[in-house]
Amino acid sequence: MAVKILMVCLGNICRSPLAEGILAAKLPENNFSVDSAGTGSWHIGSSPDKRSIATAKAHHLDISKQKGRQFNKTDFDVFDYIYVMDKSNYDNVIALANNTEQKQKVQIILNELFPGENVDVPDPYYGLENGFENVYSMLDEACSIIADKLISKHT
Repeated sequence: MAVKILMVCLGNICRSPLAEGILAAKLPENNFSVDSAGTGSWHIGSSPDKRSIATAKAHHLDISKQKGRQFNKTDFDVFDYIYVMDKSNYDNVIALANNTEQKQKVQIILNELFPGENVDVPDPYYGLENGFENVYSMLDEACSIIADKLISKHT
């Protein structure tokens, strides 16, 4: 049975689609499944932001077929690990948890790089063009650590 990992940001069009694509590329498909979601409902069914798609493509990843969806309570039952991009996402996801076991599945992704510091992945949506490349670099580094941990624990 595949280990299931969910990446969560606000709208599911910028950060979490990149995180999904990056982590999926680092894990063996037959052992792991990676998905993404947003805490908001604005982009349900939408493709990732064109700037996220272009940034991923520049790194030989295709995230263009992903479709936005909203995080919901049943995701706690489906996913083994839930990584959120910032403190606001963390608070929104934790608010939906029914118990401690569900809350323990949720981690702020950059705690992989900066343990216990709760550093946010900045939302590049309204920022400069290079914001997407900066986000990619942060997520790539964090996802390398996550992939190493998951592979050693589950394969």
